[in-house]
Amino acid sequence: MWFYVDRILVSYQVADAAAHDRPRGNLSDLYPRWLGSRELLRHHRNPYGREITEEIQEGYFGRQLDPSRPNDPKDQQAFAYPVYVVLLLAPLIDLPFQQVQIFFHWLLVALTAASVWWWLRVLRWRLPLLAVATAVALTLGSFAAVQGIKLQQLSLLVAALLAASVACVAGDYLFCGGALLALATIKPQLAWFFVAWLLLWALSDRRKRWRLIFGFGSVMAVLLTCGEIILPGWWRLFADAIANYHQYTQNESVIDVIVNQLIGGAASGAMGRFIARTIAVAAILACVPVLWKFRRKPAASSGFGGAVALVLALTVLVVPMYAPYNQVLLIPAILLLIRERSAFVARSRIRRWAYVLAAMLVGWQWVASLWLSLAYLLVSRKWALDAWRWPFFATFALPVWVFALVFFYLQGDREGLPAADR
Repeated sequence: MWFYVDRILVSYQVADAAAHDRPRGNLSDLYPRWLGSRELLRHHRNPYGREITEEIQEGYFGRQLDPSRPNDPKDQQAFAYPVYVVLLLAPLIDLPFQQVQIFFHWLLVALTAASVWWWLRVLRWRLPLLAVATAVALTLGSFAAVQGIKLQQLSLLVAALLAASVACVAGDYLFCGGALLALATIKPQLAWFFVAWLLLWALSDRRKRWRLIFGFGSVMAVLLTCGEIILPGWWRLFADAIANYHQYTQNESVIDVIVNQLIGGAASGAMGRFIARTIAVAAILACVPVLWKFRRKPAASSGFGGAVALVLALTVLVVPMYAPYNQVLLIPAILLLIRERSAFVARSRIRRWAYVLAAMLVGWQWVASLWLSLAYLLVSRKWALDAWRWPFFATFALPVWVFALVFFYLQGDREGLPAADR
């Protein structure tokens, strides 16, 4: 996978950008946040302002974007995060960005690897060391992780914070779990479903779980207060930045993309959006009774881990950003399906085939990248570059299928759950 991305996908993107006069700079998603944090903390400049956005573009793309050039990217790469993200990046602002890139690259590698172990703890699944190492290797070799690491996406940091948070909860370190949960809100769209679920879980037994609420609330209050001190009125600036972000990127969820592809043509406008929103709302509402049923489960139960996996799978499905790197949030759902494979393969033929299809969707990325890498080395580099799309064929089907399997497993088959959770 790493070979495919470095030699085939990036090579194609470089050639395509040159052919269409499309700018390429450092292409680090950390850079806009790092530069905005540096300018705010050093020079008290508004990171949401147009001047900072233009400076970000000069580093990220190599030059400012020109609206008159039709091939220029639409994403302005503006600072569109809550201002308290600067508190996490403050230790890095005095370093040259090249050093920051190296540090953050290996930090994401370490955190992504650790998150696999954290999810295994949440799911109460003890594996031999070789099996854990295999799971870590496959995770770091998945396209979602490779893309996120190479782009230095904060989504991987948020995914690790969520994994660490719920691992702390599973280990009865509730205040620490709440504190980490608050830090994960630097990307609200990825965190808030998870926040809502954990707060519901905590409120269902306030006497025993109040420390989670206190940890989340106190750290959240500190973040918001510090943000207001650093940049008064940042809420309004952040809201404007988010509105502009959605306008120039026209962010779409996985469901949006699938519906538009199925409808196609002129009908994929307002009708497509309506159908996609209806499906997303239906998926959310369908999960409510399932999660309500599991709200009283102790954190030491595998049912709690299953509910966590469902919430994150739902997040990947409906969040208005279909980028593959967000699919690192599917790790607990995929681990759950592997652990409970006997509940699928030992029952009806339909369930077996549904499970086999899920395995094929997960594994396709490695089959395709291996095939293209061998073709690149042994057959034709041009042919491999022309076929660069192959590993993406399952990108949109995978989160839908994983969500559906986890949902029906938790919702419909009480016998499939471990005895402690029936």
